[in-house]
Order: sequence, then structure tokens, then C-alpha cells
Amino acid sequence: MKVFILGAGRMGAWLVEEFCHQHQVAVYDRDLTRLKYFFNVKRFTDLKQVTRFKPDLAINAVSPQHTVAAFEELLPLIPAGCLLADIASVKAGVAEFYRKHDRRFVSTHPMFGPTFANIRDLRDENAIIISESDPDGKAFFRQFFESLRLNIFEYSFDEHDRTTAYSLGTPFASSLTFAANLKMQKVPGTTFKKHLEIIRGLLSEDDYLLSEILFNPYMLQQIEHINSRLAFLTHIIRGHDYEEMKRFLDGLRENICVVE
Repeated sequence: MKVFILGAGRMGAWLVEEFCHQHQVAVYDRDLTRLKYFFNVKRFTDLKQVTRFKPDLAINAVSPQHTVAAFEELLPLIPAGCLLADIASVKAGVAEFYRKHDRRFVSTHPMFGPTFANIRDLRDENAIIISESDPDGKAFFRQFFESLRLNIFEYSFDEHDRTTAYSLGTPFASSLTFAANLKMQKVPGTTFKKHLEIIRGLLSEDDYLLSEILFNPYMLQQIEHINSRLAFLTHIIRGHDYEEMKRFLDGLRENICVVE
């Protein structure tokens, strides 16, 4: 299969490396320095070169804020039968694009990134395939994800954004709140160090990626829930209510057991 990957950032580069052994792969990125370390792939210095390549599958892996614009630029350059694909972390705008253009598509979301995940061993990581996608596209990515031993979930566009608002947005918001309260002092606590490691990794991600996840249309609902729980915890602490604190902590333990 001829696979074209648009965008050679962290995830785009990972896809290039994964696909180049079994498929004919071409890649383009406006930042040409990102292309110099690729081998066994066609490296395009101009997007228009994709016209001669005639891909069977075009994967859009650019930054989230440019995903739709990149698709619009790419469409006139690829065959009508080319399967479109994206790995966007928020699907609202992408879903509207697919509805606007009557083209075959497959939308996925690898639920991990190079910052935290062990790219060489992904058995504990997850990936989402959007249920409205083309059947052949879903089969292709399901086989690909299974070869990496990923845990695969299938959601609709709307279910995806609701899920990521909870699974990504909630810990992101909690970590950002932690970082906003840091002081210029050394802290010996092990728990503190673990949280600090998490926030350092999170803040090493692309600002637009973090923003897109936090701007998820369902994120405000999660923020409001966090605020309500913090307000209740503040009430317990202010009242030195040991019985209420025990009930609160027992409820948290039950929540953890349900998730596990």
C-alpha cells in the first residue's frame, strides 16, 4: 500500500517508522529538518509532490490546530479514491470536515504519546477507532494496532470527545492546578516528586495539543465537576469533620475499585 503521512512531529514520525517496513511510505513536513533522519521512505520537500505519488492512504498527523486546513490543502492533490485518515485528539472539527466532503475516511486516536509511553512496548496502552469510519480503514488500523498489542476501543465521534474530556482533560486539569501552586522551595516528599515528574512531562508537550484537549467541548463539564469536589473537600477541611472525611475517602476508594 502507498501511505502518505502529512506531518513529521512526534506521532507522525512514529507512524513513518512503523509503516515504512511493510508499505511504500512518503512523508512531508513544512519543517524540512524533521525529514533528515528518515530512511526507506520518500521525503517530499513540496506538498505538491504527493500528486505523483498517488497514495492509497493519506494520514494527517499535523498539529491539532492545523488538521482541517491541512486536509483542505491536501484534497486537490490526491486521488479521489485515497482513504483519508487522522489521529486528532479532539474530533469535533475533523468530524465536520468529513461530513462536508464525501470522501472515505478512517479516524483514530492513539491514546499515548512519546513523552510517557514506551514506544517499543505498547501492550498497556490504548487506541480508539471511530465507529463511523470506512470499514476497510477500520480493518487496516485494527490490524495495525493489534500488531502493536494495543488495547482497542471503538467509539463514535461524540463518544470519543466525551471520553477524552474525562480520560485526558481531567488529569491534565488536575496536573496544571498542581503546577500553578508550586513554590520556589525544595520538597523532600516522594509523592510530590512523582507529581512533579508528571507535570514536567505534560508541559513538554506541544502547547496547541494541550490547548485542544482542554478546549474539548465537553471539558467545561469536567472542570465544573472538579471544582465541586474541591469545594466539598474545602468544606470538610474547614469544619475538621473526621466522619465526613472518612466517608469522602471511602468514596474515593470505591471509585478507584470501579475503574480497576
